Amino acid sequence: MVAFTVRLDDEKARKLDRLASRLDRSRSWVAAQAIDDYLAREEWQIAEIEAGLAEADRGDFASPEDIARVVGKYATPEREP
Repeated sequence: MVAFTVRLDDEKARKLDRLASRLDRSRSWVAAQAIDDYLAREEWQIAEIEAGLAEADRGDFASPEDIARVVGKYATPEREP
């Protein structure tokens, strides 16, 4: 395990302390959980971006029909005045 210092402004430190108190956990535990969540989210997002870029490099794009189907599903019909 590695220890390191993180500098926070006073308000963030107070929020961290309040949350830790409400959870009956240490400040360190709450900060470590926040870092774990951040890392998981960022790793997922980067993997998804890389997968999308690999698909684009292979020329694997949606067909015009696929796009029309998705747009048709979410587009609201125009109403005449």
